[in-house]
Amino acid sequence: MSLLKRIERSRPAAEEELAVPAVQAPVPSIGTPQPPAQTPPAPPPAPAPSRFAGAMPARESFREAKFRVQNRLVNELDPKLDLSNQVEVRRQIEELFGKIADEEGLALTRAERVRMLEQITDEILGLGPLEPLLRDETLTEVMVNGPQQVYIEREGRLELTNVTFQNDEHVMKIIQRIIAPIGRRVDESSPMVDARLADGSRVNAIIPPLSLIGPVITIRKFSATPYTVDDLIRFGTATPDMFEFLEACVKARLNIFVSGGTGSGKTTMLNILSSFIPDDERIVTIEDAAELQLRQEHVITLEARPSNIEGKGAIPIRELVRNSLRMRPDRVVVGECRSGEALDMLQAMNTGHDGSMSTGHANTPRDMLSRLETMVLMAGMDLPLRAIREQISSAVDLIVHQNRLKDGARKITHITEVQGMEGDVIVMQDVFVFEQTGVEEGRIQGRLKATGIRPHFVERFETAGIHLAPNIFGSPF
Repeated sequence: MSLLKRIERSRPAAEEELAVPAVQAPVPSIGTPQPPAQTPPAPPPAPAPSRFAGAMPARESFREAKFRVQNRLVNELDPKLDLSNQVEVRRQIEELFGKIADEEGLALTRAERVRMLEQITDEILGLGPLEPLLRDETLTEVMVNGPQQVYIEREGRLELTNVTFQNDEHVMKIIQRIIAPIGRRVDESSPMVDARLADGSRVNAIIPPLSLIGPVITIRKFSATPYTVDDLIRFGTATPDMFEFLEACVKARLNIFVSGGTGSGKTTMLNILSSFIPDDERIVTIEDAAELQLRQEHVITLEARPSNIEGKGAIPIRELVRNSLRMRPDRVVVGECRSGEALDMLQAMNTGHDGSMSTGHANTPRDMLSRLETMVLMAGMDLPLRAIREQISSAVDLIVHQNRLKDGARKITHITEVQGMEGDVIVMQDVFVFEQTGVEEGRIQGRLKATGIRPHFVERFETAGIHLAPNIFGSPF
């Protein structure tokens, strides 16, 4: 395949100038008295010649010049060049760019020249306009709302950037470049896709006809180095006592669900909790798009598979959960329960796979239990509600609930024990909570505190040889 076919070329739409017809003076009729002739006004002085002789036309923008140079550069690159050898490709791009820029007589400052070279290199080897955003470690989310509007999330707050794409086709080429390495597809017959970048960042794309504003890309960025306990303590997400308690829960093999809304930090928290799993255990992780970053040596990563172009071949999370139980796991970690796989997850927790973990969308810990009931019903099993609740209460030991507050801060607002059944109701008890005290300069003030109540499963800590400080649960008074 030629280099021209392997590199998506983009050309700006040509600007059409409308020809303005000359206005002719009317021809006077014979015998009509004519007004006295008037001296025509003097023409305006000619503009001084540009000091950039032979430079870009006055009306040509930086963007137009970049596309013109980019198209020439792509045409002149060696068609046999191995694009996987990025060092050699970059060397050739730099050489050709310098030659073309000189031939075109581009009137660019040194900074503009460097910026143009970087943008052209990103178009050929990377994800075009998204590359600078993906390199920015301070960003947590990148949202492309069609070609002309790109938002980012920084410290929990949304900001509009000045990044733009050329047109819808340009955005589509970037989507194709993202999904091609992992064998996914997106087109009119399958206009939604989930994918991941090489660094583990999660990508969702949705295109017309479902999106009415053009192709939309949402990228959940992950740090090259996963957040640690110290990072989350520094951010104010939780306190040292809370993490000491959670570490004890993981090592004592409690079954844990992490709940919260979209963007509240559930996956980050699941990574942190998973880091407490001892290195001598076999862990099987199951996800729609692999994004967990476990550091243990003995980790088996499974990823669900969507259907092919014929609508066949899909392998959902539920089948992977059932298969994982035949893989001799010590722990099963499911990235997120959304549907009938919740039933299989609960059964795994109840049949000897203690210490398993997952996440789910919910507004409160109590809502997480209600969601689990709904998801079990989605499995198609005709079970009475009480039987489902008994299954949940015996399987789940702890719910860690995260919130993204109005000021953008992410906090663990509840660590809640699931104690069992009383009648037809599942009994829960908060162990740690976040107590809001006010708002100062747009920032929510409050404190993370223990409720003073010792959970029932503390005896399991002693059995596992884990000894917590007596005052870690605080005092009820």
